[in-house]
Amino acid sequence: MKLTILRLQCLSTQDLLDLRKIWPDSDPTELETRLDEQHRLYAAKFNDRLLAAVNVTLKETRGELADFMVREVTRRRGVGSYLLEEVLAQNAAVTCWWMANNGNEALSAFMPEQGFIALGDGWVWQRP
Repeated sequence: MKLTILRLQCLSTQDLLDLRKIWPDSDPTELETRLDEQHRLYAAKFNDRLLAAVNVTLKETRGELADFMVREVTRRRGVGSYLLEEVLAQNAAVTCWWMANNGNEALSAFMPEQGFIALGDGWVWQRP
């Protein structure tokens, strides 16, 4: 099967189980009530299972990424890169993206590889 990037709007029982594996310290059932045109949830799916996810908040031409996470067993295989690439592509009207630095060492190495620039307490990316 092919890895696909989806914007999740309605969470299935399986999605909730998978999101608990991606974000073990949070309750994904709360997410669905907050999803709308400005608050989005994107995920990478392979073999009917979610492997990675990110919360996206949009405000006109600005976007913010939060809780970007790839399941540990799936890391270093391009899943995170593909998820990020597709989120940026599917939101082409956004010219400036921001993601706060949450102290995650893996993200500290990953974000610059994706073209994001460290700025203060996070990373910024601007569409050329």
